Amino acid sequence: MQDVEGYVHSVETGGSVDGPGLRYIVFVSGCPLRCLYCHNPDTMKMKRGKKTSAFEILKDVASYRTYFNTGGGGLTVSGGEPLAQPEFLKTLLLGAKKMGVHTAVDTSGYLGTKVDDELMDLIDLFLLDIKSWVPSTYKHVTGVELEPTLAFAKRLAELKKEVWVRFVLVPGLTDATENVEGVAKFVASLGNVTRVDVLPFHKMGENKWQDLGMKYQLSTTESPTPEATEAARDMFRKYGLNVH
Repeated sequence: MQDVEGYVHSVETGGSVDGPGLRYIVFVSGCPLRCLYCHNPDTMKMKRGKKTSAFEILKDVASYRTYFNTGGGGLTVSGGEPLAQPEFLKTLLLGAKKMGVHTAVDTSGYLGTKVDDELMDLIDLFLLDIKSWVPSTYKHVTGVELEPTLAFAKRLAELKKEVWVRFVLVPGLTDATENVEGVAKFVASLGNVTRVDVLPFHKMGENKWQDLGMKYQLSTTESPTPEATEAARDMFRKYGLNVH
């Protein structure tokens, strides 16, 4: 296995929401999406990240193996968009699998065609972000088309890869009943989604947009009420999904 360098935004140890157990999370830089509510806009441009050796990260991951073995954790690669750096991602995951470490990748699925068979086999769990079911809403929220994400989700279903789906509930953008139900029906049809996280919109990254000189378009949007969030979760439950 040869070392590969990639652009990394940051690393978090002890993460508890990006996969099962305690996770070592690598946030890579570079993303083709321009999500209106992105809380890490500084990851959008790849070269804003620090050029980092995959072997350097894997050496650090190795020091946490005891925690992974006792707590059922592992390595999660997030971003940014991990699939924007497929060779770097492949090296990280191959190294992790050689150590017997569980692997997860957090992705929009938009670059799913970059996942070849070798890379696919190295990923134990996909954390798939589905922003909307309505194509026009998806394009407005992300700046890209919806279809590549749906196609990738279907491919994962055909391969019976385990998937957790994430859906962000944004008042006035993604909270329409037909949109929430559309996502729920699609996700339920796949048969390989073991968990759905309905995440209420927040503005924790707004200051980062300002620091980068970028306009934050959701400055007047409020977080959904607890009741609205629970209603969205109930919609997913209605279709038999395991919701968090």
